[in-house]
Amino acid sequence: MRFSRMLLFVILALCLLAPTAASAADLPGKGVTVKPARATWNTGFFQEALVRRALTELGYDMKKPKDLANPIFYKSVSLGDVDYWTNGWFPMHDPQMPKDWQKTVAKVGYVVKAGGLQGYLVSKKAAEKFNIKSLDDFKRPEVIKAFDANGDGKADLTACPPGWGCEKAIRFHLDTYKLRKYIKPIKAAYAAGMAAAMGRYKNGKPIFFYTWTPNWTVHLLKPGEDVVWINVPKIVPSKTQEAFKDRMTATGIKGAVSDPIKLGFVVSDIRIVANKKFLAANPAAAKFFEVFTLPLSDINAQNTRMNNGQKAPKDIERHVDEWIAKNKDKWNSWLSAARKAAK
Repeated sequence: MRFSRMLLFVILALCLLAPTAASAADLPGKGVTVKPARATWNTGFFQEALVRRALTELGYDMKKPKDLANPIFYKSVSLGDVDYWTNGWFPMHDPQMPKDWQKTVAKVGYVVKAGGLQGYLVSKKAAEKFNIKSLDDFKRPEVIKAFDANGDGKADLTACPPGWGCEKAIRFHLDTYKLRKYIKPIKAAYAAGMAAAMGRYKNGKPIFFYTWTPNWTVHLLKPGEDVVWINVPKIVPSKTQEAFKDRMTATGIKGAVSDPIKLGFVVSDIRIVANKKFLAANPAAAKFFEVFTLPLSDINAQNTRMNNGQKAPKDIERHVDEWIAKNKDKWNSWLSAARKAAK
């Protein structure tokens, strides 16, 4: 009788302890406070919010992300002032990393491999009609006339506002390829310039614009259907691009007029960047960083919703909820891998 009572006591104790043990395994980050950072450009907010949600589900106590300019982030993460961000663009950001960064900082996984594209696009119908393959084709009178919306004798290019990095790059291209006589860059606020281009496109007019990915522009104007990526005449790297010349030509780009295509900009991988001590102390977070990846089209679609006004934090959280609901199996497999890594 005494033995039976003892056995019953042991069974009850095990039953009480079992849920606690299971919970601890599900929450490997419990008790750890994480300091994420975030880029200052909002096309990177969605992927940041997804990763932050995952770490929350793994039990980490997540601080509000700190918005930082690129060089400040890389310095901060090397010092351990912040733990990670989801917005690394490489090799584009390599020159912005502090000296000897490899000792303290690691690039982990691929949010989008070769997802950071930049280049020039033309409405597909006009590209086919005028056989436009390259910026050089804008030296032809009939092409200039088709893209000259204000009658100043130059083709209109929706470009970037003064001060942006892309504005400098476009200026470099116009000078290098001797295009200033033929192309006029429109340097209005980018969203306003693209809204005007969209209006012309809807009215059946040819359009010519610069863009980058991820971006809402290539969600609304789909490469291969509405627009096409065109070449620069030849690869001529600027001083800052010289080390990455081989990444200025890309292959397999949907909607490109040629394969390979000479984009004239360095193609970047979007990657998570984290402090090495943080990674070593948090194998669950490190594993999630390693396996997390997103289709570029999903980011473009979310960016379009933000461009349409859904850009408040609560909107982005709702976008995260909806993405996870649609990709539940994939999401759970990433979390499972992270929990397993912590055992």
